[in-house]
Amino acid sequence: MSGRSTRWWIRIPLILIGVFLGIQLWFFGWVLIWRVTEPGPTQFMRIRLEELQRKNSAAQLQHQWVPYGQISVHLKRALVAAEDSKFMQHQGFDLAGIQKAIEKNEKRGQIAAGGSTITQQLAKNLFLWPEKSFIRKGEEALITLMIEATWSKRRILEVYMNEIEWGTGIFGAEAAARHYFGISASELSPPQAAMLASMVPSPQYYYRKGETEGLIRQTDVILERMSKVAIPANR
Repeated sequence: MSGRSTRWWIRIPLILIGVFLGIQLWFFGWVLIWRVTEPGPTQFMRIRLEELQRKNSAAQLQHQWVPYGQISVHLKRALVAAEDSKFMQHQGFDLAGIQKAIEKNEKRGQIAAGGSTITQQLAKNLFLWPEKSFIRKGEEALITLMIEATWSKRRILEVYMNEIEWGTGIFGAEAAARHYFGISASELSPPQAAMLASMVPSPQYYYRKGETEGLIRQTDVILERMSKVAIPANR
């Protein structure tokens, strides 16, 4: 092998490592910025808007940012109870949940469950794409570490509640509360909050189907769990 070829075999891995590190620094920069500022449209929101505008060029998202203190405590408890009961204890990953997801995926022979915490879901929504893959899960894990290292639990939950999807074109707690119940996010009752939390895993399905028997059963389960979870204080 010539000296020139040898140099290229050395350079290519170094270039790839440099690109990888550059991408991570870009993500980390935005994580630091969004620690104190409103993220605005996330990557996930932009993807959904493009899908809607392919069908209707005038389509817009329903989304309104509201501060943590202006969101019902019932919704905070419902989301933590439904999505991540160990939210206040872990550092971004629920190892028991991940193990269960791995076992489920092995049985199905595909990535059917991710065992994602609220922080992992937030990392995906802010920067990544909805389709499941090992590459996405790997990047999601790195961004999760960045967020957990620099944000408070209060900030993580605040941004999460303002950015998650609750139906076709509906993002954030305020838009969801107004769309489904005609009230602000601060006014949500325990049953209303539990129902919204029940919709999070399949928001577009429930947007189309409404109050299915499965949704009602899951709402009852979450209602029973809500008093057992810890959440960040308003201040």
